[in-house]
Amino acid sequence: MSSSERFDCHYCKDSLLGKKYIMKEDTQYCTKCYENLFANCCEVCSSPIGCNFRDLSYKDHHWHEQCFKCAKCSRSLVEKAFAAKEDLLLCTECYAHDYSSKCSTCKKTIMPGSRKMEYKGNSWHETCFLCHRCQQPIGTKSFIPKDSGYFCVPCFEKQFAYQCCACKKAITTGGVTYQDKPWHRECFLCIGCRKQLSGYRFTSRENYPYCLECFSNLYAKKCVGCTKPISSLAGAKYISFEERQWHSECFTCMQCSVSLVGRGFLTQRDDILCTDCGREK
Repeated sequence: MSSSERFDCHYCKDSLLGKKYIMKEDTQYCTKCYENLFANCCEVCSSPIGCNFRDLSYKDHHWHEQCFKCAKCSRSLVEKAFAAKEDLLLCTECYAHDYSSKCSTCKKTIMPGSRKMEYKGNSWHETCFLCHRCQQPIGTKSFIPKDSGYFCVPCFEKQFAYQCCACKKAITTGGVTYQDKPWHRECFLCIGCRKQLSGYRFTSRENYPYCLECFSNLYAKKCVGCTKPISSLAGAKYISFEERQWHSECFTCMQCSVSLVGRGFLTQRDDILCTDCGREK
């Protein structure tokens, strides 16, 4: 037979005519060479997983079919669900018995692979985590804890939440109380400029809330000197005389501009004068 007609193992060069062989990357090998060169070793028995055996793999580890067993009860895991714990493979029953959480509602084991809900160290079957009011599964929806129960948001709002007296919607977090009425922080606004008042000083008139600026502009007395509002709410000091008011810094002699705060003064028609300027008149 010519060399061109030969069909040999690529590694040991033995003839493969009439024998079983394995192709790998377009190259032929006898079964012995293939197993020595490429076969994976079983995690349990450490023997090569030969061509005549099924190679079962999980996360880069390999097993003979007969070696693929639960590390605790030794039952076969072939074609069955299993779980891994600290490099050990366990059947779902053994894993659940030793490691799985117990449902806080039904007290039964939450089996590996099943969906569960967790909150503050407690676990539930998805179908056991129910709204305390409507008894519907909460699932992945938002919920609010209250006392020893859990409520879906619509039920919590119906049963517990205050209604904002401005927008009439539920107040679920925070909020402001004014005149014994609840408001969202973003709804508690100055009646004049509509600026948010939460966190700021404000006052009221006829039960309406005002920021200090709007209240001063609308209702505060005006300074005779500068004509700007005098707001005692902001802590400003002022002088009052014959139903007229001045800021302290504006209460000055009409002629020489010296401050008259704490000093004697004279009046000349509507003008306020220091005693020196008044005598000159």
